[in-house]
Amino acid sequence: MMRRKIEPIDVEAFAPFGQVLQPTVGQGRQDLIEELTNGRATARPRLSISTVEPKTLPVTAVKMERHVHSSQAFAPLDGASYLVVVAPHGPDGLPDLDGLRAFRVPGDTAINHRADTWRHPLTPLERMGRFAVLTCVDGTAADEQFVDLSQPVRIGR
Repeated sequence: MMRRKIEPIDVEAFAPFGQVLQPTVGQGRQDLIEELTNGRATARPRLSISTVEPKTLPVTAVKMERHVHSSQAFAPLDGASYLVVVAPHGPDGLPDLDGLRAFRVPGDTAINHRADTWRHPLTPLERMGRFAVLTCVDGTAADEQFVDLSQPVRIGR
């Protein structure tokens, strides 16, 4: 079984996979415009609220998913930290486990995955998590792809 340590989220480290929206000091606003992508004219934006059970570390990743044609943004609504696990594409187009990265994201920080980014399902850590999720869908099988990993990856401290 492969093992990965969790890193604190960092804008530069996460850049190959998407964007990090950290809280502003005082009043202010951060916008994602060009970073939100929709590669299909038939797909429409979907904003949903997801409530997810927390996991205890270590977490064993056995699957990853991607949204080939759409970016996918997650904004926590309740301040619980969460785990984000991403991987680049391997030569076969599947997740490259050697390049897999695991990040702890504070509950006041949102992330946006680039379209076609391999990622582990949303994983709150301390307690139940509620997230606003923005992605573009057209209701077909092309909306998302799930794959089993070639081997489990244990993610922890």
